[in-house]
Amino acid sequence: MMETLLAVPASPLVILALGLVTVVGMIIFLRLNAFIALITAAMLVSLLAPGSLGEKISRVAVAFGDSAGKIGIVIAMAAVIGKCLMDSGAADRIVRSFLRVLGEKRSAEALTGASFVLAVPVFFDTVFYLMVPLARSLWRTTRKNYVLYILAIATGGAITHSMVPPTPGPLVMADQLGIDIGVMILVGAMIGFPTALVGLLVAGVMNRLMDVPCRPYSGEAEPEPLHDDQLPALAVSLAPILLPVLLISANTVTNTLAKSYADDARPPAVAQAAEVASLVGDANLALLLAAAIAMIVLVRQRGLTLRELAKATETALMSGGVIILITAGGGAFGAMLKEARVGPAVQAMFSDGGAGTGTMMLVIGFAVGSVLKIAQGSSTVAMITASSMLAAMGATAELLGFHPVYLATAIAGGALVGSWMNDSGFWIFARMSGLTEVEALKSWTILLVILGSVAFGLTLLAVQVLPLA
Repeated sequence: MMETLLAVPASPLVILALGLVTVVGMIIFLRLNAFIALITAAMLVSLLAPGSLGEKISRVAVAFGDSAGKIGIVIAMAAVIGKCLMDSGAADRIVRSFLRVLGEKRSAEALTGASFVLAVPVFFDTVFYLMVPLARSLWRTTRKNYVLYILAIATGGAITHSMVPPTPGPLVMADQLGIDIGVMILVGAMIGFPTALVGLLVAGVMNRLMDVPCRPYSGEAEPEPLHDDQLPALAVSLAPILLPVLLISANTVTNTLAKSYADDARPPAVAQAAEVASLVGDANLALLLAAAIAMIVLVRQRGLTLRELAKATETALMSGGVIILITAGGGAFGAMLKEARVGPAVQAMFSDGGAGTGTMMLVIGFAVGSVLKIAQGSSTVAMITASSMLAAMGATAELLGFHPVYLATAIAGGALVGSWMNDSGFWIFARMSGLTEVEALKSWTILLVILGSVAFGLTLLAVQVLPLA
């Protein structure tokens, strides 16, 4: 009976709905880890999709392995880089350098710029932990603008965490949607930078509307900052961040140039440069080199033994392992939606094609990202699930009328919206800044709604001005 039931595939749209309900329901109502929810949904979708009964579970494991193989090394190396930047004082050096260059009058811009850069390889919560003491120190000096300082930090960190690899959300979206990582970095930063400027303006307005002082932590002493001579030089501190960005971007530019020639007309020098760039600009190697530099800086700066270095990297890899499981689970879920032929079913709903279909896909991406973020709280899970779903719909440049990278930025904009009590980022912001829940809702939550909406608006503008198709 069971075999007969599974042999008759359900409607692709019904399968899609059941998959999404399973993911969201298991996370919200059963309080299960996102990895368990995504793998369960992937297996359910696979059971209902066409195919040999004997392969319906094994193909989930194969898809999981494929996804882990594509993003596992990058996420693991990014976790190591982030840990080393924090422990060596390199992250602190970057922040202080921004403040020194821009001065006290431009301290909000300095905090946003520093968090914008640091959140590329370092998770948002870690960036916020690092920089809140600086905001508190600035308030003790000026006795004003505390809300501006903490929202400036939140603005820069939240944007690049959602839009620029190698943080897991944008990295997985690039993989799911077939986007070159260099293109994702460049376009994510292109959309993210003006969004951050708008966020600064909003932070300034909220600072005038909310007269909130810097409150002391209950029962906790303020951490003592390190002296400047205990921190590494700025160039060394920036190297683990800038090196992979430069190598990956150079790979993208060089290979784009090479592809502009016909195969028989490509100059040998261009072809050779493209091969070299493909090697050193591969994200796995680029992040490994950056991690090596970050570890060397940590050892030299803090005088660690090899055993102590191994312990520090092991801690980072343990946290990165959880992210790898979730992202690979999302990849398996998306692959099973493809097996269920969700893409052709959704495409059949759009009869006009072209720009109308592309715009509708952007709206769907933003809406699904927003709903998932509001429902379960995690931006990363929202981005993974939404990109898996839209990749299964066959969101290619030919269907969209523009580069799929804009679909990723639309999803990222949606995943910014709707941060409230079920989001760990909400509580990190509230507790570390000393704001009440109501104050956090009035500041953090509203700020992210605006940031996400602006990012989506800029995406709609960019597909008209620079479609990249």
